[in-house]
Amino acid sequence: MDCGDPKKVCIHCGSLRTKRSGRTTAAHQRWYCLECHHTFVWRHPSTHGYFWFTQWIIEGYSVRQLSQISGLSRSTLRRSIKYWLDRPPTMPCRIDHVSWLICDGTFLERRTGIYAVMDAERNELVHGEFDVPEGATGLIQIYQRLKARGVAPVSATVDGNPQQMQYLRSIWPSIRLQRCTVHVQRQGLSWCRRYPKRTDARHLREIFLHLSEVETRYEALRFRSQVRAWERRFGRAIEQSTDRGWVFQDLVRARSMLLKALPDLFWYIKDSHIPKSTNALEGYFSRLKERYRHHRGLSPHHRDAYFRWYFHLVSEGKNSNTK
Repeated sequence: MDCGDPKKVCIHCGSLRTKRSGRTTAAHQRWYCLECHHTFVWRHPSTHGYFWFTQWIIEGYSVRQLSQISGLSRSTLRRSIKYWLDRPPTMPCRIDHVSWLICDGTFLERRTGIYAVMDAERNELVHGEFDVPEGATGLIQIYQRLKARGVAPVSATVDGNPQQMQYLRSIWPSIRLQRCTVHVQRQGLSWCRRYPKRTDARHLREIFLHLSEVETRYEALRFRSQVRAWERRFGRAIEQSTDRGWVFQDLVRARSMLLKALPDLFWYIKDSHIPKSTNALEGYFSRLKERYRHHRGLSPHHRDAYFRWYFHLVSEGKNSNTK
């Protein structure tokens, strides 16, 4: 009796109390569990349905769909999924080749979500974590881990979160922070309204509309001059106004955001490697949310493992395609 052999863990309950129990019709060794009283055939971990597990992760197939495609039973597929979820991968130790980052987060449930860092040059994910509230002090721990793995970025494209920018500069003082032009334009247009009645709001809306067209140094200088001209014409009146209406307050927010973002809006013109938006990561989040919606019933610890596997498999796929 080989009781306690770690290679013969019961695939039904995980117990180590197993013993030999004859052979199958295919002459494979059968094992009997002394805890749950089930028999099973132990296979090497590499054959534990890894391919179908990757399809479950990346393609978002349900167990029922995988059973129809593979011809395997649902219980077999569930055991394979549990097996690999209990063994999540780790990120690579050294990523010192990364110089241009895209950093962003997205919410999945309430105020908790995913935070990810992407290599802008290769469009590859270099780090991702689940259950990280965007803007929390947990961000600085992520950046410290990235620095320990050899990351010394030239730039990072961000959406404008103040704490995120503060922590990035505290870890890498010389980093260039490129504000996402899509975020600035979209938020500015939202605050100015589609059909503003105020003269200052109409002129500011026109400025925001031109932001996505800036591609050269001359166009950047012209954009800055338009902002300065608008500020000279309307800035003092806005500061001295006693209006407390919600429409006016949104105009104040749009003005404040644009003036604060202006110094970091056009780094991408000086360095073509710097992306001007976080769209690459936003598209990544969109695909991830679509896949995750099919597996929302996961337990908390398996949910974390699911995202770690997704980050790993997508990055692995990118690397193999590059090669």
